Amino acid sequence: MSDEIVTQRTQTQRSPAYWRATLHRILARVLHRRCPQCGVGALFRAYARLALSCPRCGLLYRREEGALTGTMYLTAAVGEVFAAVLIFLFWYTLDWTPLELVLLTAPLVFLFCAFLLPVAQAVWVGVEYATDLQSREPWVDLRE
Repeated sequence: MSDEIVTQRTQTQRSPAYWRATLHRILARVLHRRCPQCGVGALFRAYARLALSCPRCGLLYRREEGALTGTMYLTAAVGEVFAAVLIFLFWYTLDWTPLELVLLTAPLVFLFCAFLLPVAQAVWVGVEYATDLQSREPWVDLRE
């Protein structure tokens, strides 16, 4: 019984330095498109097609319907900021009509968002995993 108390105490009193290191490890893993838990299994089965689970450790990447809604918001927000920066830069550097600016920026924003989508998906899987890890959900277990 005293071992359980000590174990609980060490789990609940993790330092901020521990969480920073853990978040850095999770972020590095997902940006390399690897499982946030084991760091070995692939996150994607094809371009922007998230695998159902890690082939090595079995971690489910999507546990419920709509689990990646945050990806949509992240991609939209970053895409809108990118579009605003492009429009601002082109508006003040080029002497073009608004139609020409839209015809130039729209494809660039589309390509940027297409490139950003798998990155946003990976980051969102990492965010959900880190949240579950900090909440001590029973299905998460960070591995070295």
